[in-house]
Amino acid sequence: MKTLDRHIAISFLRSFLVIFITLVALFSLLELMAQLDDVGKGNYQVKDVLLFIGLTLPRRMLELMPIGTLLGSVVALGLLADHNELLAMQAGGMSVRRICWSVLAIGTILILLTGLLAEIVVPPLDQLARKKRALAISGTGFTLTKQGFWARRNSTYIHVGKTHSGGVATDLDIFETDKKGRLKVYTHALEANIQDNNQWVLRAITRKTFTDHGITTTHMASLKLESFLSSDQVEVLEIPADSLSSSDLYRYAAALRESGQNADRYALALWRKLGVPLTTGAMVLLSLPFIFGSTRSVTAGKRIMMGSFVGIVFYFGDQVIVHLGLLLSLSPMITAMTPVILISGIALWKLRQVV
Repeated sequence: MKTLDRHIAISFLRSFLVIFITLVALFSLLELMAQLDDVGKGNYQVKDVLLFIGLTLPRRMLELMPIGTLLGSVVALGLLADHNELLAMQAGGMSVRRICWSVLAIGTILILLTGLLAEIVVPPLDQLARKKRALAISGTGFTLTKQGFWARRNSTYIHVGKTHSGGVATDLDIFETDKKGRLKVYTHALEANIQDNNQWVLRAITRKTFTDHGITTTHMASLKLESFLSSDQVEVLEIPADSLSSSDLYRYAAALRESGQNADRYALALWRKLGVPLTTGAMVLLSLPFIFGSTRSVTAGKRIMMGSFVGIVFYFGDQVIVHLGLLLSLSPMITAMTPVILISGIALWKLRQVV
């Protein structure tokens, strides 16, 4: 049995790698074409585009892992079925259930790899790519660091930890100095909302004033600040919530709740990130009925077409559910996990008919 398990594993991984590399290369080419449209903006050159494509490669790998797993499994098992190898395995005493468990065991490796990409590899590289792109496009006016960026306006120095989609900045530090360069006022804000009139509305503020008589600390719910960045600079500096690690998303969502603000967008991003490995596993499960169900007699090409169709339906269905969840203020956990539960339920229902 171990020899057969090894043969199934090799067939699975070979087909998965061929399809996965093809998908990643195709989507990287599409991203390259999109980024080339921005060449010439500021200091953004072709070398910057290539660096951006390279740094965001793990992100595309993560996004394509579920569909790549589905197609890889369908093709691998389909080829074994077409060559009558699955039939020979069953004739040799290997049950359909045993074959399924062998495939799921290989899928576990991909689930672990997906989790590793989502939590450790993708967040720092994706944020670095966006920061370097932002610096090249926007030119001078601010300094990028590993922990956000710095900007200066007269005698005021401003540090922004992160900028997010929707005109939201988090973890702001503002240092105001006097004519002699001594620190006069230090302000920390958990969050800032960027208004259309180029004002930043700071929220959850702690302010320290330094005088000859000591330090005075005050807390404020909100404070308006004149924008120190152009709208174009803000746009290119925005980091999507899904570029953050799970730990960062959890901490920020918790901080927003403590300050009485809506944290659904970040909680949803957290649950979706946690759900990616589960989605990969569900896709492995879903691939099994393609081979052992009523479609066992169809050609490999038709199996790939059906697998691709299922992948496309899943992608668009997932997007619809996410937007409906935000629109209807549904639980982020339920919104994020509904597609995974549906896929797993359908796969288990179909498998029970053949196993």
